[in-house]
Amino acid sequence: MCDTVVALGSVTADGVTLFGKNSDREPNEAHHLLRIPRARHAPGSTVQCTYIEVPQVEETYEVLLAKPFWIWGAEMGANEHGVTIGNEAVFAKVPYEKGPGLIGMDFIRLALERSRTAREALGVITTLLEQYGQGGNCGFRHKLYYHNSFIIADPNEAWVLETAGRQWAAERVKDIRTISNGITIGSEWDLASDDLVSYAVDRGWCKGRDDFHFARCYSDFLYTTFGYARQRQCRTTELLAAQKGRITVETIMGVLRDHGPDRPNAGPRWTPAYGITRRQICQHAGWGPIRGDQAVGSMVSHLAPDVQTHFLTATSAPCTSVFKPLWLGVDLPDTGPLPTGVYDEASLFWRHEVLHRATLRDYATRLPLYAEERDALERRFIEGAMACREAPLEERAAFAARCFAEADEAERRWTEQVLKAGGTARQGLLYAAAWRAFNREAGMPELP
Repeated sequence: MCDTVVALGSVTADGVTLFGKNSDREPNEAHHLLRIPRARHAPGSTVQCTYIEVPQVEETYEVLLAKPFWIWGAEMGANEHGVTIGNEAVFAKVPYEKGPGLIGMDFIRLALERSRTAREALGVITTLLEQYGQGGNCGFRHKLYYHNSFIIADPNEAWVLETAGRQWAAERVKDIRTISNGITIGSEWDLASDDLVSYAVDRGWCKGRDDFHFARCYSDFLYTTFGYARQRQCRTTELLAAQKGRITVETIMGVLRDHGPDRPNAGPRWTPAYGITRRQICQHAGWGPIRGDQAVGSMVSHLAPDVQTHFLTATSAPCTSVFKPLWLGVDLPDTGPLPTGVYDEASLFWRHEVLHRATLRDYATRLPLYAEERDALERRFIEGAMACREAPLEERAAFAARCFAEADEAERRWTEQVLKAGGTARQGLLYAAAWRAFNREAGMPELP
């Protein structure tokens, strides 16, 4: 379960398209960053994706990926041309292909490696979708099968692409657009697979084009409903619409950190420990199948035509994380060894998990210990990144490395503060039981 947003330059403060996404995965499904340089490939070669091989192209572009450690593809990423993509799991009446195939994250990486524009990326995905379909387990410890939707953006335009099996529809974004874990396109679209309507008619989901509605005809009721897809998508749209003409990088980050307007026990004592079904944009895992995932990584992109600047957490829960700047063209800052599903203090992802999971034990008391410093640090990173975005690549690389190092040092201090805070854990029995199980599976250290 995830949330992805885009705001075109027509509604942003500086006239630049902005993209954002939270990647929701299992709590111990470590997330990491990967840069792959541009490369040329021998004629007739293939590329091994998560489950299957597909023909390779002659040249692949440089990409920056934010991804689950065990998957070939990515939950979100960008390439050297400014094409930026995020995907969502969607659930439909179309049967899932459980055999090996391409999964949503594979489509993202393949499109980023092969496209110069958002429109071209859309074509790459739909061509591969119609040829190979989408199939294979997308879950880490727990099997999960789903279809996919995407926001595909570049400095000049953006598209929403929604799929169900090999059927799909696409809508060009006009100003603001958000997606969650449900099909949102209805009776109007800009592009679609040839059989989008006929497939539904053949199965009795509608009588013809006049009463066809993609979301209504294709959507699965159970997962779409209990994933709170409509509520979250409405919430992200509402937050962005309220800032039309004033949307900034900070606005998108704020959206990704949102816990909702109607949260129970709202106010300074709010905690994500409440409830077994409630889902927010800044999703925190809990007890039961509906809350089995959380935001394990977040990304915000400033897609200026000349230089694109990306801000990534590389850590879970944006409300406990710091967004750090990155640019394509240079090596990534050191974030430690490739993380896995087992705790490793040397890895940035797992080092942050001590802060994150200790904060969750008494969220209302512990988050305020560092939230203001987090915001100030992040604000300085954003201002510095915007100031140096046209500097030589070496200077930008050095600035990014300093930001990652400074954020890491700050999180070490915050972790010490949180661990020394003491007090009684305020989690509730089921929530506490869920996190004890997550921590035990990952081999996490004991947390006070």
